[in-house]
Amino acid sequence: MRKAVLIAIPYLWLVALFLVPFLIVLKISLSDIALARPPYMPQLDLTQGWAGLTAFFSELDLDNFAFLATDDLYWKSYLSSLRIAALSTLITLAVGYPIAYGMARADHAWRPTLLMLVILPFWTSFLIRVYSWMGILSNEGTLNTVLQWLGVINEPLQIMNTPTAVYIGIVYTYLPFMVLPIYSALEKLDDSLLEAAEDLGCSRFTAFWLVTWPLSRSGIVAGCFLVFIPALGEFVIPSLLGGSSTLMIGKVLWEEFFNNRDWPVASAVAVILLLILIIPIVLFQRNEQKAREAEG
Repeated sequence: MRKAVLIAIPYLWLVALFLVPFLIVLKISLSDIALARPPYMPQLDLTQGWAGLTAFFSELDLDNFAFLATDDLYWKSYLSSLRIAALSTLITLAVGYPIAYGMARADHAWRPTLLMLVILPFWTSFLIRVYSWMGILSNEGTLNTVLQWLGVINEPLQIMNTPTAVYIGIVYTYLPFMVLPIYSALEKLDDSLLEAAEDLGCSRFTAFWLVTWPLSRSGIVAGCFLVFIPALGEFVIPSLLGGSSTLMIGKVLWEEFFNNRDWPVASAVAVILLLILIIPIVLFQRNEQKAREAEG
């Protein structure tokens, strides 16, 4: 009995914090705005019994989803978000893998310090860190000031309010999520495997490609998912660093909720975004399960 209760607790938590809110958003996405009446129609009236329940479901419709399909703003936002999230993930991997590899190959006495330096940005508010990049990348910011002082450029570079600033912000923000799982995989690597590969005639690069890279693949996959999933729905970074020129679904979702006040359409956007995110989330869970089975 105690074991069943322990197993039921996380499922109840999941139902309360994920399934119930999702069903509420789904219901709103299938509703219509009603003026001078309760904000969304239809409304469920349990006092009418089965007839009220039947009438409630019969009045739900897919008009909001049909509207999303007819307006190119939304599907362009989804495609742009997928492109930015995918490219940001690749850049983060290119930057994060050498860092994780250097940490794993460092002396054991230095590893805790290096690990702390990777985690250190989490001690500062996410919003403050994004605002600091605004000060660095602006026309009168630190970067342009230093480059002009060194004589590299004659006039300030326009980095703010461009996709480049968005990529910089996403890579900087989510870099620890890429470094940590790769480092965890590389730290477990047996150095004798590399020595055996070199003894068999492999160069250092060949030994890395044939031994280190495949054995760190689980960390790479985990890191890519941990970066791609939150980057896809990112709102703060494109709003503060990308400006109006950057189109991402997170910005569109916020504008529908708080500027247009069109909650049914905004809920439909959120439902589709969640359905898109389910695919990488399921793949990530399968990768983690395979990694646990391999370790067992």
